[in-house]
Amino acid sequence: MDSNLVVRALGALAHDSRLAIFRALVVAGPDGLAAGEIAQRLGLAPSSLSFHLKDLSHADLVKSRQDGRFVIYTANFGAMNALVGFLTENCCAGASCVAGDLSNVCGDGQ
Repeated sequence: MDSNLVVRALGALAHDSRLAIFRALVVAGPDGLAAGEIAQRLGLAPSSLSFHLKDLSHADLVKSRQDGRFVIYTANFGAMNALVGFLTENCCAGASCVAGDLSNVCGDGQ
């Protein structure tokens, strides 16, 4: 993964609202959520939501599609997995490990 894209993605996620939006979209899965539903769930004003979605989209973490009169947003799972892969690429001194279960591979998980 390109380090410039990594920096952009991490920068986009380094905000409470954008992180909450991204996490909500991850939970929603490939079906995604309409913009209004995201705003309602997170208590965000539409203008604020639009700003944050644009930032996440520029970082390639969020995709959108038109569904009738609604815009549906989904997490870009490929980009998310690439980011996690980049961050864990050299973990555990090069030993094969599962990021979710580092306690078994990396000592006591600290």
